[in-house]
Amino acid sequence: MRKIIGVLLLVLFTSLGFVKEVREYVQIPNQLKVFETQNVTVQSSFPVIASQDSAEAFTVQKNSDGQTLDVKGKKAGEGEVVFDLAGFPVKKVGVDVLPDFKVIPGGQSIGVKLNSLGVLVVGHHQINTAEGKKSPGEIAGVEVGDIITNINGTKIEQMSDVTPYIQDAGKTGKPLDLVLKREDEEIKTKLYPLKDENDRSFRIGLYIRDSAAGIGTMTFYDPKSKKYGALGHVISDMDTKKPIVVEDGQIVRSTVTSIEKGSNGNPGEKLARFSGDRKIIGNITRNSAFGIFGELNQDMNNGVMDKAMPIALSNEVKEGPAKILTVVDNDKVEEFEVEVVSSVPQKFPATKGMVIKITDKRLLDKTGGIVQGMSGSPIIQNGKVIGAVTHVFVNDPTSGYGVHIEWMLNEAGIDIYSKQQQKVS
Repeated sequence: MRKIIGVLLLVLFTSLGFVKEVREYVQIPNQLKVFETQNVTVQSSFPVIASQDSAEAFTVQKNSDGQTLDVKGKKAGEGEVVFDLAGFPVKKVGVDVLPDFKVIPGGQSIGVKLNSLGVLVVGHHQINTAEGKKSPGEIAGVEVGDIITNINGTKIEQMSDVTPYIQDAGKTGKPLDLVLKREDEEIKTKLYPLKDENDRSFRIGLYIRDSAAGIGTMTFYDPKSKKYGALGHVISDMDTKKPIVVEDGQIVRSTVTSIEKGSNGNPGEKLARFSGDRKIIGNITRNSAFGIFGELNQDMNNGVMDKAMPIALSNEVKEGPAKILTVVDNDKVEEFEVEVVSSVPQKFPATKGMVIKITDKRLLDKTGGIVQGMSGSPIIQNGKVIGAVTHVFVNDPTSGYGVHIEWMLNEAGIDIYSKQQQKVS
């Protein structure tokens, strides 16, 4: 009888023009992921009735508004929730309860040094030769952004490796056999060094660089594996504007010395210096669109939230109040109030998952909002790490983008979805 009534109700709603609402009801996600001891709220357009087939893995509780359910994880496992309208099933939703996972939030200012894979070509320059101004590198087809990885069959790791080959080739008249990395291609070419008439030295007509340095903010680290994530965005070369392909790198502690306050059209900046001892606190193994990643060789305390905290998946993040942890003076980590203006429940990795707005008057007075060097500052909501600050809006420094924490964890090599991974770690 209930099912018959349900069918009649659906027909009635359709005839009255409620097709859109019915469609929205049916479009509840096919699969929900929730951690042990945490919950996910599911919302529909109609009063809901739900049953479950796995009382061990999770519980379902209907809220007082009649249109939202809290699915709360109890222990790792899988199950299913059936949504019905007047006894007529309209949706089956799978529920995957993941093992509880926690990270230690960061907020510390860090110094970053990246060593590129080979030497990076950042520009051409013309040499005064007997036949006029020429650039041997340009003639050889070497482009800005190329990475020289090999010369004459030998791996190139730093700028000092290049000079002996140039002078030797100049004296013998033989070309340099270059291997270049260009995007995802490997390119081979021959380059003939030319003598500069000014100082009689042989040159290749290229500006090259083998490392880059800067500052940013630590986002999190896993207390078990010591894997960390920071910055929340890729580090690109200042000249080529292309992501630096990392051979290796290091992070050290840094101290904020002053702040250049941001304004409309002019992003501000943290000015900082590497700590005096320059003690390496971790390595860098990856530089991606989601930040820099590697492993720490020691624990890092922020003095504010030093205990491991649960994380929130993108579908758990809500519009409303939150906090960020960051440094604006010396090396003191502080918490500041922000607002999550919007958040997209992402099914696939993407960098701009949230829009946040700085609401803390202290931070606005000090920085004007989000400034360079603040990228990577962890965002905390309802006692969970939900992501990191990434980019500022140029025309509104009080606001900017955030990246969801689950994508940074994925880039760090931490598989939060694998039950086996949790057992191993």
